[in-house]
Amino acid sequence: MESVEVESDLFARNCGSRQVIDRIGDRWSVLVVLTLADGGKRFTELARRIEGVSQKMLTQTLRGLERDGLVTRTAHATVPPRVDYALTELGRSLLDLVSGLEAWATTHLGEVEAARARYDAR
Repeated sequence: MESVEVESDLFARNCGSRQVIDRIGDRWSVLVVLTLADGGKRFTELARRIEGVSQKMLTQTLRGLERDGLVTRTAHATVPPRVDYALTELGRSLLDLVSGLEAWATTHLGEVEAARARYDAR
């Protein structure tokens, strides 16, 4: 895959890098990438696995990930129609990052919950 060097200022409102971070930092995007880590899934499989995501939000998230080249969408001519989603090579390159976020959240959950309790008690 071709890498293109682009100047960016992450703190500028219209920066392309900021838009990419918005996409990959979105909670639904992170959960979709993690769910697709072990292979392609159907829309219904994704919806079942990611509790709390609405059909509309999952559709929007998948479209955004597909637009950004992170996910592929494969429609099969069957009745009923079948659509599979999978990570692209670019999407797979995110796995270390999002797996790291997942590991950090799991490791530090107790500390975060304790901090919340202290804050809420004030």
